[in-house]
Amino acid sequence: MPFGLIQVLSGTVGSICFAMLFNIRGRRLAVSAVGGFLSWSFYLLFELLTKNEVLSYFIVAALITAYAECMARVVKTPTTTFIMAALIPLIPGASLYYTMTSAFSGDLTLFGNKAVYTLELAAALALGVITASAVAKGIFAGIKRWRSRLTNNEQ
Repeated sequence: MPFGLIQVLSGTVGSICFAMLFNIRGRRLAVSAVGGFLSWSFYLLFELLTKNEVLSYFIVAALITAYAECMARVVKTPTTTFIMAALIPLIPGASLYYTMTSAFSGDLTLFGNKAVYTLELAAALALGVITASAVAKGIFAGIKRWRSRLTNNEQ
């Protein structure tokens, strides 16, 4: 089994387990699983294309947020239900581990470098979510206004 496929399946299972931990069931669990699958699949793709982990995190967070915004409207569930579970595979655990290891070993230079990098990854995730959420809210508000104008013109 190729290593990338194992990673994608692991991300999917991690998202499913995290969603179950928060009592997400039924269709919502399936949407969360697909989100986790897409999350790590997109990450592997954009990591190959950009060769920049921070940029990959930003792009994937934005794409997953767009997915979560759309699915939240389809399933009639809050967006955070899907964003939380789908972004679990992207939590920079290894980077945080190496940051803390260098801190406890007393290597302050390495600690500073690792800490900055971990914060860059976390900021990329947050900015991706914020950006895509703001764009989605604007698009959906525009669609709502357009529909209301259509119904007002028909009357």
